[in-house]
Amino acid sequence: MEKIYITYNQIHETIKGLVKDVKDSGFDPDLMVAIGTGGFIPARMAKTFLNKPILTVGIAYYDLDDKQTDSPVITQWLDQPEKQIKGKKILLVDEVDDTRATIGFCLDELQKHEPAEIAVLVIHNKEKEKKHKIPSYIKHYFVGKNFKDPWICYPWDADDTAEQDKMSLQS
Repeated sequence: MEKIYITYNQIHETIKGLVKDVKDSGFDPDLMVAIGTGGFIPARMAKTFLNKPILTVGIAYYDLDDKQTDSPVITQWLDQPEKQIKGKKILLVDEVDDTRATIGFCLDELQKHEPAEIAVLVIHNKEKEKKHKIPSYIKHYFVGKNFKDPWICYPWDADDTAEQDKMSLQS
């Protein structure tokens, strides 16, 4: 399987461009919801440029033994979604839209709490068949870069970020 190594600097520049796209679109979120764990760092980088609060959720499609599950395992959710989400413009942030299972689940759950609007921001999108479609109520879907279907190695998963930077030059 093809592997692509991404650096923190590459992600920072991608987020900077994505935030420009968000601003240029006229979408002005009240807050961001970061999907953990991959969306935490991108959301924090986006906060530098948007200066909006970040709420976090944790969703996994694997159990404690790293076995894949058919339904999501919620490891963290909003403590008062009816107060935190209702009537707000939400920017949902994740690192990659792979199967769209996690993003689809989050969109469905957030929509239950009557936000004014939800937009999606991902650093990378894999151009392949997805488990969910982007719902028609989503007017803005911001993507930094599209890939076919490589294994994307993010710097926050690396044991050695200097080695990660070197590997990024070869991918």
